[in-house]
Amino acid sequence: MSAGTLIAIIIPAVVLLALLAVALRIFIRRRHLEERFGPEYERTVDAGGSRLAAERELREREERHDALEIKPLPSSVHDRYAQDWSRVQEMFVDRPSDAVEEADRLVTALMSDRGYPTEGFEQQVKDLSVEHGRTLEHYRAAHEVTLRSGRREATTEELRGAMVHYRALFDELLEDRGGQPAA
Repeated sequence: MSAGTLIAIIIPAVVLLALLAVALRIFIRRRHLEERFGPEYERTVDAGGSRLAAERELREREERHDALEIKPLPSSVHDRYAQDWSRVQEMFVDRPSDAVEEADRLVTALMSDRGYPTEGFEQQVKDLSVEHGRTLEHYRAAHEVTLRSGRREATTEELRGAMVHYRALFDELLEDRGGQPAA
């Protein structure tokens, strides 16, 4: 074989291998994001207009999250939150709207104690999405009812649903030991 023939075979083969490597890298990165963010991946893609832009945003969320100091709760604080939640549930019987607002405050306080910034709902959602993407719809639904409750537009059944939604995220945040075994 001549040198020209070898070059004609080797260059396309190298280009093909490079393209396959790039495609594999994109596939692996996308799969990682889909698994880590769960339903939040598709939601972000739908909202972002472009898959590449959405994936860039999700990687930025990961980087921000990785810089946070998310920590497990000491047993005494864990127990206090569990008791506080029981109190909020009992409050629901007589004052459902107040109970939902208190549940919102309790979830926010728990987030803060775990190390999540709480500077606004949208940022909270983004920060939570990295580790809690599967329960984020619960938080969104509960928050929406809380806003409507503040305007006196929520029914008692919607308030009950909000409590259930808050409880889903609350339980996940409370029981997440940051990779540490439960006490």
